Amino acid sequence: MAVLLKLAALVLPLGLDTFAVAAALGIAGLAPRERLRVSLLFSGFEAGMPLVGFLAGFAAGAALGNAADLVAIAVLIALGLYLVWPKGESDEVGRASLLARTHGWPVIGLGVSISLDELAIGFTIGLLKLPIVLVLILIGLQAFLATQLGLRLGSRLGDAVREGAERLAGVALAGLGVFLLLEKLVRPT
Repeated sequence: MAVLLKLAALVLPLGLDTFAVAAALGIAGLAPRERLRVSLLFSGFEAGMPLVGFLAGFAAGAALGNAADLVAIAVLIALGLYLVWPKGESDEVGRASLLARTHGWPVIGLGVSISLDELAIGFTIGLLKLPIVLVLILIGLQAFLATQLGLRLGSRLGDAVREGAERLAGVALAGLGVFLLLEKLVRPT
């Protein structure tokens, strides 16, 4: 049961952030083929980046020893605070215009830019003792669904709803980090 709660606490906020970015892109009014391309791009990057983060976290864990858990918690809290911090509309509009006029390598840059939070999450997967394959599958599925939903509803939603979804994701991730910190302090290993 604890594993399911940790999975939900990790994956659902990422879906909110993905939805927020996809909704901003949805304003561009993409054709169905383009929506599928964006959904597959987001899903691929968002499912792959945690693996990169996990491997980097594993290497950092070997170097940092017992402090690695605290570093992973700090990364999770920092990511949450970053998502809560207000951003200008120009960042999301810039992504939408980049997507609308590019294919090929520039789109890879877009994929990386939208999946940096998943990279940070990868650092914490080991700390949470979650099955990596299941996490990657769930993140890929949520990314595809959240992207499709965001792209379809983007032009109908206001900026406040998109920003609210991203901030809610930040609060959830920072809250998970605080919970893990308290758990570590109460039950040190």
